[in-house]
Amino acid sequence: MRRLFATAWTIWLFDFVTKAWALQSLSTEPRKVIGSLLQFTLVYNSGAAFSFATGFTILFSLIALSVVVATIYFAPRITSHGWQLTIGLLLGGVLGNLTDRIFREPSFLSGYVIDWIQIPHWPVFNIADSAICIAAAISFILSMRNIPPITRVR
Repeated sequence: MRRLFATAWTIWLFDFVTKAWALQSLSTEPRKVIGSLLQFTLVYNSGAAFSFATGFTILFSLIALSVVVATIYFAPRITSHGWQLTIGLLLGGVLGNLTDRIFREPSFLSGYVIDWIQIPHWPVFNIADSAICIAAAISFILSMRNIPPITRVR
């Protein structure tokens, strides 16, 4: 369980620090880092991942809160190290974006998520989004390999 929460804390902290940096250092004009392959652009996202469904911010906040509560409730039962890492990535990413929705403008549970990483042919994203996508990929692999999150004691 310690691995899960250490992973979540690390992702949340890294996401928080990089968003603070982005707010201080970036503008809406792209800053080229590696030509057009990697650019940093400040975006205030009111929707879900990739600016999807911008009118449903409060709904996404409530879903994120339920994911956090469910994760914390089930965390002590997860015995697989792979699943602990995966759920830690998910929890850290969800908490990173939820922190924005709670504490940023325009209002409580409706705040903008700070996105700042831009690659070609992909929406602007942040560390939390990356962690959530990596968690989804790892969970797919673990599921395909038939690795359960909880090992039953016989």
